[in-house]
Amino acid sequence: MLVPALAVRLCTASENVPHAPFAQWADVPGQGELEIGAVYQESEAYYIWDASQRYNVDHRSGGEHYGIDINQGFLTFQYGITERWAADLAVGYTSLGWRAFTNFGNTNHSAKSTTGLLDVAFGVRYQLLNEVAESWTPTLTFRAGAVLPGSFAQGFPFAPGTRSAAIEPELLARKHFGWQGFGAYADGLFRWNRSTANDQYIVSVGFFQQIKGWELNAGYRHLQTICGDDINYDPDTGYIDYPVGVRENNDSIEAGFSYTTAKRRIRYEFYSRTVFDGSNTDKKFWVGGGISVPISISKPS
Repeated sequence: MLVPALAVRLCTASENVPHAPFAQWADVPGQGELEIGAVYQESEAYYIWDASQRYNVDHRSGGEHYGIDINQGFLTFQYGITERWAADLAVGYTSLGWRAFTNFGNTNHSAKSTTGLLDVAFGVRYQLLNEVAESWTPTLTFRAGAVLPGSFAQGFPFAPGTRSAAIEPELLARKHFGWQGFGAYADGLFRWNRSTANDQYIVSVGFFQQIKGWELNAGYRHLQTICGDDINYDPDTGYIDYPVGVRENNDSIEAGFSYTTAKRRIRYEFYSRTVFDGSNTDKKFWVGGGISVPISISKPS
């Protein structure tokens, strides 16, 4: 009984902080404008990696396939403080479950899950450059962000978030070039995870195409943890040792589209991301959708 108890106490979870894709945070709301959004996402994974090898964790029961599944939703808020300054906040709820792992009181491959508040993300942004004002420059924005721990079980393998207090400086850029409506985006952040001490950086680059109210996006995303420990997994027994500061790394392709109405500027969007390689991570396939509505709170002075 001692070994499983220690395993529970020494586990943590994977990166899952709410974040706007495709460097959307490079743009800021108009002064005095509040933008409220709602997002739903779900993911599934049937493979995991330790430091060097991929394993199948698909458990079949009653003709169904059970992997590592996440369902979550969150609300987003952005407010334009001035023409260049904005503040943002994302709060939500998440649930994750699996059947594959036999420790943690799960000796018969019954469903095990954890639910709770997502890691809370908030920050302030300053738009350094705006390509509308200076056509030869990109739109370039600096974000000073922070993360507060969620309330899901930290002692749960692949739980949906690091559950660590963190600070994260970030730089975002978007630039039109080439034919009409075409452009590129780039986003890079460094995250100091103060509680778990497994610091991370995330970079993404890609392209967008705007056609009237539509925008199509596709790009590449890389997550790198610069310190931490490796997962140990025994495929014969289903026993997993998931360390407190897991060294999670993965590469993924992200894609999506959105439509913004002409009159109210209500934005509807779809997002997907699939992990194709990594270490100490699972092979997630994410899909999700959302809506955001701008509301004028006060007129610029």
